[in-house]
Amino acid sequence: MIDLVVILKGVVEFAALMLLGQGIVYLLSFGKHEANAVYRMFVLVTSPVVKVARVITPRQVGDRHVPFVGFMLLFWVWFALTVLKVSMGAPVPVSATP
Repeated sequence: MIDLVVILKGVVEFAALMLLGQGIVYLLSFGKHEANAVYRMFVLVTSPVVKVARVITPRQVGDRHVPFVGFMLLFWVWFALTVLKVSMGAPVPVSATP
């Protein structure tokens, strides 16, 4: 069971990093993000998360802000999976002090 939690947590981390990468490419492309192949790849990969975020947000939220809502949704899912993983008895990595 803990293996499933670890795998789901990894998938959530991957999706969150893809949304973060999409945002960075959006900022660095200066308005020409639709012509950028990397940005289109990020949109393709993150579209399921953005679609779920669009469904749960009210209509007043603009389409421009929906990827941020998706990112925050992924953050809370990641947090819940981390709490679940720790509650199942998984060791918490602790950095060694020099």
